[in-house]
Amino acid sequence: MNDIDFSRIPRERLPALLRSMPKAELHIHIEGSLEPEMIFALAQRNGVKLAYPSVEALRAAYAFTDLQSFLDIYYAGASVLLTEQDFFDLGFAYLAKAAGENVRCAEIFFDPQTHTARGVPMPHVILGLAHACRRAHAEWGLHARLILCFLRHLSEDEAMATLEAALPWREHFIGVGLDSSEKGHPPEKFARVFARARALGLHAVAHAGEEGPPAYIESALDLLHVERIDHGVRCLEDPALVARLARERMALTVCPLSNVKLRVFGSMAEHSLPALLAAGLAATVNSDDPAYFGGYLNQNFVETFEALPALGPREAYTLARNSFEASFASAQDKARWIGELDTHFAAAA
Repeated sequence: MNDIDFSRIPRERLPALLRSMPKAELHIHIEGSLEPEMIFALAQRNGVKLAYPSVEALRAAYAFTDLQSFLDIYYAGASVLLTEQDFFDLGFAYLAKAAGENVRCAEIFFDPQTHTARGVPMPHVILGLAHACRRAHAEWGLHARLILCFLRHLSEDEAMATLEAALPWREHFIGVGLDSSEKGHPPEKFARVFARARALGLHAVAHAGEEGPPAYIESALDLLHVERIDHGVRCLEDPALVARLARERMALTVCPLSNVKLRVFGSMAEHSLPALLAAGLAATVNSDDPAYFGGYLNQNFVETFEALPALGPREAYTLARNSFEASFASAQDKARWIGELDTHFAAAA
């Protein structure tokens, strides 16, 4: 990085640079990459009757106003996923897009409870997605791994049962996470299951500080002992927490288009990403649920930088580098990707 003269990269070249730079995606819900066209194709294949007469009608239903109204349509869409082949197709479709957007590493969330509650066997979910990850590595060299997430609006006992049910396929996922409705479901509700997961050698991440208060971020750190905070944008309300996150280099997996769509910010121009970076936080950019929130990873980068003049080539480099450093990949892989990133920016300067 010391050899890169960021001032030599003109702003008009930023969109192309954002698209072409190597990067990692650390906050992607695979069920949230389920496009309306695939929903209809899988419904037809599996004989599932949908409440929407057309792809267009389903797209129109994506006009949600908050996290809960989004989750309602999200779970309805997931109802078409039934077989191992369905989960392979879902995973591989996302990974094909990611590879085309120069994503080198994708750490993918999946919600087994969304599927097992409908009678889908756990191995259908895990083995289908794991097959997609292997195929993506074989075809494009994309390093893809799975993170099993618990639904926080359900009980910890249900989360524990889900973890135990998944253990026969433990080699196919690298960590656990915590997602779905944040309000009223603090991280400490899941302290026991996270302790169990860590004892098994699994990585730990959790959604906190998206719609929930900064105190949820502290709870995730102190009681769940997470290694990354998913979202975390409300940390700026607590200066002491910001100082701690900066000191500990705790990564925040920020999802700009999602934040705007769910009204965390009124518009992209109001997003706090520049403030997070200025505070020295290890922020990253991610797509969250790209089929629902207006775009995949490159779209998140381009629209965010377009709306926020404070973000320039140096910030683009920093965000991409942060994503590699915050990944759970090996030190060797991280060094290789960061070297590629350095070369890419040096050539652009």
